Amino acid sequence: MDHVDQVKQTAEELLQNLEIEGVVSVAMDETGAYRVHIETQETGLLIGFHGRTLESFQIILGIMVSKVIESWVKVYVNVGDYREKREETLMHMAMRAAERVMATGRAVELPDLTASERRVIHLTLGGDERVETESIGDGSQRTLLVKPKI
Repeated sequence: MDHVDQVKQTAEELLQNLEIEGVVSVAMDETGAYRVHIETQETGLLIGFHGRTLESFQIILGIMVSKVIESWVKVYVNVGDYREKREETLMHMAMRAAERVMATGRAVELPDLTASERRVIHLTLGGDERVETESIGDGSQRTLLVKPKI
C-alpha cells in the first residue's frame, strides 16, 4: 500500500470513528504535502465555527498519518469547497480593511484569525502600496493589524 492509500484509509477511519459519512480523496501536491478532500452531507459539523473543527481534524489526521507512515508529513484537509470560499471571504475582508484604513487614517484590527488566515490577509495586501500588515500578540490572542504605510 502506498502512502496516498494509507492517508486515505487513515482519513476514512477517523471519519468513521467520528460517525461522519463522507467520500475521501487524496493527492500529493508538488511540495510533498497530502491534500485530503472530503465530500460529506455533514459539512457544518466537520468544518465548525470559522473552520476551527476542520483545523483540529487536520492536526489530528496529520499526527495519525505521520505515525502510520513513520515520518512527519504535512496534511491539508478541505471539506467541499470550504477553503476556497473562506479564502475569498478573507481576501474581501482584507480589501475592506485597507479601504477603511485609507478612509480613517487609523489602523484596523482583525482578531480571531488562524495563522493560515492571517497569511492570506498578509499576502492579499502585500502588494498594496497604501497599507501594511502586522501580526501582534501571542497564541490565541494574536491579532492582525492593517495600518497606513508610513
